[in-house]
Amino acid sequence: MQTLASAARAIRDLPRDRRYGRVVAARGALIEVEGLRGAAQIGSRVAISTPSGLIDTEVTGLDHALAQCLPFSDPQGVSSGARAELAAGQFVLRPSAAWLGRMVDGLGHPIDGKGPLAPGAEPRPIKASPPPAASRARVGERIETGVRALDVFVPLCRGQRLGLFAGSGVGKSVLLSMLARWTNCDVAVIGLIGERGREVQEFVEDDLGEEGLARSVVVVATSDEPALMRRQAAWTTLAIAEHFRDQGLNVLCLMDSVTRFAMAQREIGLASGEPPAAKGYTPTVFAELPRLLERAGPGLPGQGSITGLFTVLVDGDDHNEPVADAVRGILDGHVVITRRIAERGRYPAIDLLKSVSRTLPHCQTEAENAIRLEARRILSTYADVEELFRLGAYKAGSNPEVDEAIRLAPEIESLLKQGKQDKGEGVATFNALAEMMKPAE
Repeated sequence: MQTLASAARAIRDLPRDRRYGRVVAARGALIEVEGLRGAAQIGSRVAISTPSGLIDTEVTGLDHALAQCLPFSDPQGVSSGARAELAAGQFVLRPSAAWLGRMVDGLGHPIDGKGPLAPGAEPRPIKASPPPAASRARVGERIETGVRALDVFVPLCRGQRLGLFAGSGVGKSVLLSMLARWTNCDVAVIGLIGERGREVQEFVEDDLGEEGLARSVVVVATSDEPALMRRQAAWTTLAIAEHFRDQGLNVLCLMDSVTRFAMAQREIGLASGEPPAAKGYTPTVFAELPRLLERAGPGLPGQGSITGLFTVLVDGDDHNEPVADAVRGILDGHVVITRRIAERGRYPAIDLLKSVSRTLPHCQTEAENAIRLEARRILSTYADVEELFRLGAYKAGSNPEVDEAIRLAPEIESLLKQGKQDKGEGVATFNALAEMMKPAE
């Protein structure tokens, strides 16, 4: 009887049916499958047979009797007539505390050679909705980042979402590594989306270090991986962060970069037949960006929070290009990193006059706000007359405010200059600024 009961349970656990189709066309990365009409849905998983094994794909479009699929790996070996099996359910993750200190791919599979990951008890969808806007907690208190320019001029609060906008080669990744090591949080979830393959180990070993990695989960999808895997890695980064947030922890979510997520979505949209819009970006790019970024932020009352730092690679140093413009309107502040300041040798090359935190002025005390505004006034005055001063066209004594700016601006710039190992402290920076801005006797 026990054997029969076990057999009955096993039969009940079997899927009710298994749906198969056939590959009828492959155009670039897009694979069209026939025979799944009425069963395949957007987001469904389809496994396609090839001589070297199964290739996992996802349904990204439906066209009458055809399911349009994009692969998570190289589609080499897919042939017309190949069998395509519709898998039950969509991709889910089972994150747990055992994932800390590990590196995973966009589907949550380990890639660090340290063995399998211990799964958590509850499955979590990779793509999820943010908490209801009317029920979310508010942004919390200010947190120290260890970067003097940010702590004074563009402060970060718990649950805030801040964008780092920069062109290529101006220190964006180095600044991100400083924030990953020094920002006060319980857990860090780091998404390296479309990153150069050679830089992944450098970031983990040199920039993050053993201590930083021990409290982190790193999600990696390098630039050579298919667009679907790069997009999936961004969703996985937020899904893991949401798991730890729901445990009541304060999570730091770092993503480098949102632009490469947008590029991956553009590839997927174009392959599925969407019309190109601004700079070739398809309409779904601008629909998916807020769906991704809104998942970061405060949780529901009693939960933790996700403090988000997202890098944006601006095309040709144009900070008004479509992705940068869209992301700037979604986030709670933006940090502008400019080539002009980097060429002067001041790192982090943050343009303080163009950077904004939308938690100001409430996150600073009255005294701190006064020091910050006075320092901004000095830097702004100096920026107005910098060219005249360098050309020798300004005569000292002509304007007391300009004279003060010429004297103090280089000192403020020197105070804000930091190396990779030079951790700053907010209170000490405010005190140093207040001391140097005292009226000259």
